[in-house]
Amino acid sequence: MISDGLCQRYTCVELADIFKNYGYEFGRQYKLPESYTSIMNLILNCRTAALGKHVERCDSCGYNNISYNSCRNRHCPKCQYRAREKWIEARESELLPVSYYHIVFTIPGLLNRLVLINKRTLYNILFKSASETLLSLGRDPKHLGGDIGIIAVLHTWGQTLMDHPHLHCIVPGGGLSEDGKKWKSSKKSKFNQFFIHVNVISDLFKKKFLRYLKKAYSNNELQFCDSIASLQYRNSFKNFLNKLYEKKWVTYCKHPFHGAKQVIEYLGGYTHRVAISNNRIKRIEEGKVVFDYKDYRDSKRKEMRLSPVEFIRRFMFHILPEGFFKIRYYGILSSRKKKVTLKICIGILTRSTNNQPVDGTTTPKTREWVCPKCNTGNMIAYPIIYCKAPG
Repeated sequence: MISDGLCQRYTCVELADIFKNYGYEFGRQYKLPESYTSIMNLILNCRTAALGKHVERCDSCGYNNISYNSCRNRHCPKCQYRAREKWIEARESELLPVSYYHIVFTIPGLLNRLVLINKRTLYNILFKSASETLLSLGRDPKHLGGDIGIIAVLHTWGQTLMDHPHLHCIVPGGGLSEDGKKWKSSKKSKFNQFFIHVNVISDLFKKKFLRYLKKAYSNNELQFCDSIASLQYRNSFKNFLNKLYEKKWVTYCKHPFHGAKQVIEYLGGYTHRVAISNNRIKRIEEGKVVFDYKDYRDSKRKEMRLSPVEFIRRFMFHILPEGFFKIRYYGILSSRKKKVTLKICIGILTRSTNNQPVDGTTTPKTREWVCPKCNTGNMIAYPIIYCKAPG
């Protein structure tokens, strides 16, 4: 147990420790859905005897190691490394020999409360409006005139764990022509610019998002309570929309990536990240959870102190709806198309580079945990089966 005495200080604290010692108090103050309570319990019991054990055996030297089972929940900071590595290896075979761009779609903070109450509906609108914006502008001959590809990853948090929904999109610098015979690149890409100006992207994204938001309201797909209860009334919702139309929506486009390695490393940092990792939680001191964050105003690392209940409350902002996909693929990278379209794109781009090998297009070889003893074999997991004694 971790005491919260005023003069005591506790280091090496994990998210599970905070749930264990302060989860009851949080549950007493805030009524949680059963699914949220289940996630808290999984994180609390991750890699403990409560979830059982398994044997990890090296397939080369036979070295054995007994480990506790992980919870495998996507919100758990202990369970994302292996999933991330497998995802990265799978994506390596889909990289094209072109520059890649990073576009971030952010919605105004005025929407945050509505999003928290309607996560599934509003997150889906965010994905739909952002992807349609890029795909439609990419197909427009004024900008590119080709079918582009998108990998979109949802993030819902800022550095201080407050709600900050935004979408990270990785897009190849070009697209496949309508007849499927040419790879179309933008002249602007030569000057380290995306083929669509960021202001054009922002304006169309705002229009699409608010159009889908109005549709959701008309179809009674939104819920309103507490501080936004008044939005259920038509006049109030209309005024709310007018404020959103008046705001400038921020879309950010970073400089392009160069080479497969840089793309993969960057993607790996975003795809399986959780709201806060255990290494950012520094200690519990004088009854406060202390964690570090990056202040983007001066680009410095700083520490924030929150009561344990407030810390848990902020973490709960970022629990995703059950079965919700936070990574999605569109255009030539969509699951339905990519097996064919990527083969076509690689063929075209390889011919245009005098048949040079394409970096990052080989079939990935998944490597499990490396044996700590021989450093050559893979550690394979086997469940421990307990047999009831006869009689």
